[in-house]
Amino acid sequence: MTVSTVKTDHASAAVPPVARPTVPAHIIKDDVEAIAIAHALAVEFVKDSSRRDRERIWPVAELDAFSQSGLWSINVPKAFGGPEVSYATLAKVIEIISAADSSIGQIAQNHLGVVAAIRTVSDPDQQKLLFGEALKGTRFGNAFSEFGSKRAADFETRFTDAGDHVVINGRKFYSSGALLAHLVPIVALDDEGRAWYAIADRGAPGLTVIDDWSSFGQRTTLSGTVIIDNVKVPKTHLVPGYKGYDKPTADGAIFQIIQVAVDTGIAQAAIDETVHFVRTRSRAWIDSGVDNAWDDPYTIHAIGDLTLRLHAAQALLEKAGLAIDRAVIEPTAETVAHAQIVTAEAKILSTEIAIAATNKLFELAGTRSTLAEHNLDRHWRNARTHTLHDPVRWKYSILGKYFLNGENPPLHAWS
Repeated sequence: MTVSTVKTDHASAAVPPVARPTVPAHIIKDDVEAIAIAHALAVEFVKDSSRRDRERIWPVAELDAFSQSGLWSINVPKAFGGPEVSYATLAKVIEIISAADSSIGQIAQNHLGVVAAIRTVSDPDQQKLLFGEALKGTRFGNAFSEFGSKRAADFETRFTDAGDHVVINGRKFYSSGALLAHLVPIVALDDEGRAWYAIADRGAPGLTVIDDWSSFGQRTTLSGTVIIDNVKVPKTHLVPGYKGYDKPTADGAIFQIIQVAVDTGIAQAAIDETVHFVRTRSRAWIDSGVDNAWDDPYTIHAIGDLTLRLHAAQALLEKAGLAIDRAVIEPTAETVAHAQIVTAEAKILSTEIAIAATNKLFELAGTRSTLAEHNLDRHWRNARTHTLHDPVRWKYSILGKYFLNGENPPLHAWS
C-alpha cells in the first residue's frame, strides 16, 4: 500500500502515471460470479478503509485488485468478449464495494459510464479497440467537469483537428480516478460545440494530473485538477459522446444508477456500524428500564425504520437496473424515459437514507461514538459529499413533470 507523497495543502506538481497491468484481468462469467467477487473484495477493502480515510492513503493495492478482478469490464458486451451483466447486478456490485469503502466504489463509476457510452456511440472498430482495453484491465479515469463554468454541462475545453489526431487544451476538476488511471477520457468540444470523449494516455505529454482534492469526504477517490496543454489524442480514441444525448439512450441513466449505488452502499455501511456499536459499546439510557442498549424501544424502532428505508432504496435500485437493461436493448423515448424516472426515484431515496443513516448513527450509538478513534464521521462526510453530485431537489421536478404532464426527462448525464 502506498501513501500519497503529494500533500493537498501544497499540491503543485504533476503525479506521475502508473504502469499498465502486465497480467490480463480476469473476465467474469456471469452475474452470480460478479456478485461473489464483489463480496470477496469488500471483505478485504473494509479492513483499512478507516485508516485510508483518516490518513488519506491512496488505495493502490485495492484498486489494482478491483480492476484486475474483472469487475471493471462487467458491462462490456458479450459480442466483444465481455460478460454483459445486468445493470441491476452492476449496481449491486458498486453498492457492495461502496459499503466497504465508498471512495473505491466511486472511482469505478466514470470508467463504467464511459464503457457504456462506447457501446452506444462508437463504431465497431472503435468498440473492439476500447473494449479490448477494458477487458485487459486498463482503467479509464475521467476529466469531465470544469470548475469555473456557469453550469455543469458548459465546457471550455476544446480540441482542434490535426489530421490523424486531435490537440486538446483546457483545465478540469473533480476528476475522480484520474490519478491512478491508465487512460483519461477528456470531455472536449469540437468546432461545432459538440462534446466528445477524447481518451488520452495518462502519460501523454502535456497531460498533468495534480493531487489537490481537499473535500472533507470521499477523500481517496484519486481526484484532482487535470491540466490539458496541447495534448494529442489519436482519432481512434476520439469517442462522439454527444451522440448519446442527441436521441434517447440509456447513457444518462447508467451514469446516474452508479451514483445511486454508491449512496446505498454508504447507507448500508452506516447502519451496520450503528448496529455493531449499539450491540458492543453503547449503554442503555437511564430512564429506559432496560439493561442493554439494544433493548431500548426507541433504538429498535429507529433501526427498523432505517433498514426499511434502505431496503426501499435498494428495491428501486434493482428496478432501475432492469429498466436500464430494457432501454439498452431497445432504446426508445418510452423505455429510456422509464429508466430515467425509476433511477431518479432511486436517487431520491438513496440520498435521503444515506444522509439519515449516517446522521442517526451518532444519536443511536451515543456520545462515545463521536470519539476520533472510531472515525465514524467518515460515513456522514462521505454521504454528504457524494450526494451533492447532482441536486435531488431537481429529481422531484423530473418526477412531477413526468407523472403530471407527461414530460420526459432531459437527456444528459445528470438525468
